[in-house]
Amino acid sequence: MISLIDVYHVVAATVPLYVAMTLAYISVKWWKLFTPDQCAGINKFVAKFSIPLLSFKLISVNNPYKMNMKLIFSDFLQKLLALLLLAAISKFRSRGGLNWIITALSLSTLPNTLVLGIPLLKAMYGDGAAALLAQIVVLQSLVWYNLLLFLFELSAARAASMTAPLETGSLEGGAQEQQPKDESEEAQTRTARKVKTRLILWTVWRKLFTNPNTHATLAGLVWAGVHFKWGLKLPGIVNDSISIMANGGLGMAMFSLGLFMASQSSIIACGKQMALVAMGMKFLVGPIIMAASSLAIGLRGRLLRVAIVQAALPQGIVPFVFAKEYNVHPEILSTGVIFGILISLPIDLAYYFLLAL
Repeated sequence: MISLIDVYHVVAATVPLYVAMTLAYISVKWWKLFTPDQCAGINKFVAKFSIPLLSFKLISVNNPYKMNMKLIFSDFLQKLLALLLLAAISKFRSRGGLNWIITALSLSTLPNTLVLGIPLLKAMYGDGAAALLAQIVVLQSLVWYNLLLFLFELSAARAASMTAPLETGSLEGGAQEQQPKDESEEAQTRTARKVKTRLILWTVWRKLFTNPNTHATLAGLVWAGVHFKWGLKLPGIVNDSISIMANGGLGMAMFSLGLFMASQSSIIACGKQMALVAMGMKFLVGPIIMAASSLAIGLRGRLLRVAIVQAALPQGIVPFVFAKEYNVHPEILSTGVIFGILISLPIDLAYYFLLAL
């Protein structure tokens, strides 16, 4: 049974995040310490260094040989169902469908598990629940953050192809020369479209392959396999070098969020209506889909309750950092982080007590 002391520990773990965010907000709004270019540079540092090293650290300390596969499959199915649902909904949007998929996926399926989730789930269901949540974090870092990066790169490449059509000119010309001279205009259009699609996908994969987060997650998985199979440890110098950069990742991410807030005309940058939609997706849609996927996989009892409550955790800060880097609705994700953490504790407690009935 969760106690007031447990609630205090959860609150104490989240307050430092708001301290970092508030300092950043004041630094720009009142003290004018940072220029827009410097703010963008801080966010890039977090995206390219802090988050990849934090991902490596989290993945490398998780035992890949002792994963709860039912929970992993349930979490994977939940995110897959959410992605399919969002893709279907985007068909009804005439513009920006991919960007809305990215934003909605970030809001509904990627929880803030490190600071708030682990102490809260530990207080509710014990140390075993915290270990289960850590496994979801690993899956999140390995699969869903890299999928998000793929979608961000795809969105950027599609926008670039519209504003710079000459990039596909030589490829289109080469492909069209191989066609018979009497080929119809429709066939030529299809050929040009295929060439353009291949060019976009090649650009996306090339950028994804050079992204530090891709290398960090794969390296973390390989090292975890080596460490837990043969008991090898990283040299102290290497481990401490990674830790000193990774430990400040969340704080720097919240600092970047505060800088972004200060550049907006309102704290609720996306508007009240969109903020309500974002909160609904995070705290209602996510847990509902998680409950359905968990029951389908066969989760029952305590494991089912852990799965549902973790899905009601607030949105993580990492998707905002990516959204700011690629300029894909960062105002919505920033609002989700700011207010999601504030209202998440009573919502999670409500889920906890309802599931205990």
